Amino acid sequence: MSRSHGLASTFGAQAWTAPARTPLYYPDAVTLVPGAELSAVAAGIDTTTPGASVKDSFADLALVEAGFQVLFEGQWIHRPASTSATASDLTWEVVGTRDKLRAWAHAWDDGDGNADLFRPELLDDPATFVLAGRSPDGAVVAGAVASRSDQVVGVSNVFALNGGPDAAWPVVLDAVHSLFPTVPVVGYEHGDDLEAALGHGFEPVGPLRIWLHG
Repeated sequence: MSRSHGLASTFGAQAWTAPARTPLYYPDAVTLVPGAELSAVAAGIDTTTPGASVKDSFADLALVEAGFQVLFEGQWIHRPASTSATASDLTWEVVGTRDKLRAWAHAWDDGDGNADLFRPELLDDPATFVLAGRSPDGAVVAGAVASRSDQVVGVSNVFALNGGPDAAWPVVLDAVHSLFPTVPVVGYEHGDDLEAALGHGFEPVGPLRIWLHG
């Protein structure tokens, strides 16, 4: 997402960091190993203005003294590739054009004014798949973003206009299984969204925290 906005970033031994503020809802730093040092996280991001955030991937950072507070705690989730999904009455497609991405983004945003987060440059990433679930009349009513790595498919931005993630997961998992039938699915969720994911075959595999700088 940061790359699609033209932002530079760095993968270090302990953390991924972006020196300029990342797009809304996306962290400025992500820890890559347990026990990451504060200097490896905070030194690479902008904490001079409010709003910097850190994805504490192992829920083991102590960032209060650095001016951060916990925004929320969640769980990493994992779903085996072989697990069958609940049937969906929606059809799906991988979004491949600017106009379709814009339609998807407006459905995901649902009137909050943040649809421009998803820029056309995102479609140029060969490892990113924007998944749209369509109703019989062709409207985008559900979806997610799938990110393929060597070993897993990460799923984020799960939504449905009616029924929330519980209604979205069947079509999303159908799409992911069709695209990557032998690859496990991972992500992270919290609260009611976590409960919905667990109801569709995911298991919690470890805690994480999201920290926000004051």
